[in-house]
Amino acid sequence: MDINKIEPIARLINEFSKLPAVGKKTAERYAYYIIRTSEENARNLATSIMDVKSKITFCEICGNYTDSSPCKICRDRSAKIICVVKEPKDAMAIEKTGEFKGQYHILHGTINPISGIGPNDIRIKELLDRISNNETEEVILATNPDVEGEATALYIAKLLKPLQIKVSRIAQGISIGSELEYADEVTLSRALHDRKEI
Repeated sequence: MDINKIEPIARLINEFSKLPAVGKKTAERYAYYIIRTSEENARNLATSIMDVKSKITFCEICGNYTDSSPCKICRDRSAKIICVVKEPKDAMAIEKTGEFKGQYHILHGTINPISGIGPNDIRIKELLDRISNNETEEVILATNPDVEGEATALYIAKLLKPLQIKVSRIAQGISIGSELEYADEVTLSRALHDRKEI
């Protein structure tokens, strides 16, 4: 008998396979793990999933995920420097470096006319409102270095220019541990352009 044809197992495999980057084989491994694990472990997983769905919201200031609004970063840090990113996971990546001590602003997308996403569909207005209501001195544009991220960064920079606030873009170029011969021309060009004196 094919164990995948047992309805509760098939449903669980189907649900796991809906997760990003989870194929059928990985979904099956997850399902079999749930079957083999203790009821307590399975219940803890289910409770954690339901807690995330019921208790996590967006910060009213920055738009990041939080369990209380405003989030801890917006409560505890100065808004003199605001780092603008596309998604909460981008803020998390920057936060892991331990280098950035300002606040974030999550756009929840980038301008993408092909997909019908314009400036009014992401949180640009909220960024402008934040800047006009506090002591912001610099905005760091940390959107992805793809076409949509660049277009969004340029659009925001153009809006901020009249406000006489320093606007900077994260440096882009060769990653540590990579070899120059494998870098594409655009990356090499950006690395040369964004070079620093040592």
